[in-house]
Amino acid sequence: MKVADADILIVPGYTNSGPDHWQTRWQARLSTARRVEQDSWAKPVREDWTARFAECVNQSKRPVVVIAHSLGVATALQALPQCNRKIAGAFLVAPPEVANPGIRPRHLMTFGPYNEDPLPFPSIVVASRNDPFGSFEHAGDMANAWGSRLVDAGEAGHINAESGHGPWPEGIMVLARFLSRL
Repeated sequence: MKVADADILIVPGYTNSGPDHWQTRWQARLSTARRVEQDSWAKPVREDWTARFAECVNQSKRPVVVIAHSLGVATALQALPQCNRKIAGAFLVAPPEVANPGIRPRHLMTFGPYNEDPLPFPSIVVASRNDPFGSFEHAGDMANAWGSRLVDAGEAGHINAESGHGPWPEGIMVLARFLSRL
């Protein structure tokens, strides 16, 4: 699948993805990409965030490819029952452990637990070995349950601008290979 053949939905997590974040940079580079905008980035409400995601999927004219980061992963997966259009694939980066009582801020737990049924579309989970919001083991367990391919990002923190992943060229190469297989 080529970028021009898909509606690419960028799904940021808690507090959005700033100007230096790889999601923002990719959105500017990918001609059919658009961000799922939320009313409140700092106080996420599961029902509102999932409804907005489903609305964006359902309004799409082409097959949807999801590019989600952190709480955006939980948002997209929790919203699947509300989506009437087919999702062609999902690129899921740094899924947080939303069912972990140690997660901060605590209200992020309202996005968990994850459904552990296989996803009805191809997917990749990219996970770091030292992500402060989710262990590599947890990401591996989720990838296995979802039928996703797990990509080990090494010690990459939360795979965001703060951990040095602004442009993230390695990620865009993995995305390109993923899209070519859809």
